[in-house]
Amino acid sequence: MKIRISEARDIKKEEIIRLYKANNWSSAEKPNELYKALINSHALITAWNDKELIGLGNAISDGYLVVYYPHLLIHPNYQGKGIGKMIMDKMQEKYKNFHMQMLTADEKSIDFYRKVGFEKAGHTQSMWIHEGNEH
Repeated sequence: MKIRISEARDIKKEEIIRLYKANNWSSAEKPNELYKALINSHALITAWNDKELIGLGNAISDGYLVVYYPHLLIHPNYQGKGIGKMIMDKMQEKYKNFHMQMLTADEKSIDFYRKVGFEKAGHTQSMWIHEGNEH
């Protein structure tokens, strides 16, 4: 297995939906909106095993001070192999000097994000208006 990490925009909607469905993310139920959101992100980092999309992460940013990481997901067959860390490392290359890097982590991913340098910000609390069960 040779994993390739790249910043890509030439990704097919069907590949994205397959990955999101494999992870049971509710955003797969809005395929057109999900595709447009990812393609128009400030950054979109993808992970590939040959020609199979096995992971991705995206960033929304003002380009100078603040970046938010809304999605990072790895196909269940490839989780625990360091692919998520490789994607976050690529994001850090781009955003390491920003004033604020933010994300919302659920119980399954909190330990991962702590390992790559994130921590709870003071007395903050996540607040959402959200459609869907998760993600």
